[in-house]
Amino acid sequence: MVRRVTNYFLPFNPINLHSCTFTIQSRVIFIALYQVIHQSKNEQMRKGVIAKLVLVLIFTSCASKKTNEPIVKDYQMGEKWTWKWERKVDGEVRAEGEDVQEVVKYKSTLGLWNGADTLQIPTEINKNQSSTPFRSWPLQVGKKWKYVSEWANNEGTTGKTSQDVEVVSFEELNVEAGKFEAYKIEYKGIVTNSRGFKGEMTDIWWYAPALKTYIKHINDDGYGLYTNELTSYSKAGE
Repeated sequence: MVRRVTNYFLPFNPINLHSCTFTIQSRVIFIALYQVIHQSKNEQMRKGVIAKLVLVLIFTSCASKKTNEPIVKDYQMGEKWTWKWERKVDGEVRAEGEDVQEVVKYKSTLGLWNGADTLQIPTEINKNQSSTPFRSWPLQVGKKWKYVSEWANNEGTTGKTSQDVEVVSFEELNVEAGKFEAYKIEYKGIVTNSRGFKGEMTDIWWYAPALKTYIKHINDDGYGLYTNELTSYSKAGE
């Protein structure tokens, strides 16, 4: 059984709690530590207990949060996301642009249009995920998996990306579109291609459940740094 605990329990606000849930066990520990804080007259002891309380909140509460893959019922017609991206080499911007995604009518249901193509939004949760998926649902802090992708570009070059993935935290992040709570997901591994290239590849994605998509992405391939950040989000009529 899971119950929600709101911020009024705390005389301070060490982390954002409104998106975290507490199990019965962590709730008991939480209340016991809170009582010690109020009963103790020793300032040093109070500080020590507060530190333990924060750890309880972080490791037993936020870590229990899970987020499933969004499906068609989670979207609204007309929702729109816009990102701005740039690629820097040696600190100099070599390329930049804008990505867009909008919810549109598609095949008697809804789809996500990116300015060129439309992808149908799943009508139900996929219970047969790949064994090496890009994103392993449900998301949860501490979850790990392997991501493998074989690809080809417009120039005819083929390649393979293989990365170890971990959801390292659930945190608040400021981007141009606003402030959102997001999973920080790290991808670390190797990329190879048919031209003989082999190198390390690191990606960091911040996925915001409230927006059903990522709000920031950083890619480091050892040669340049690619950054993509959400600049705006709107619903129909806004």
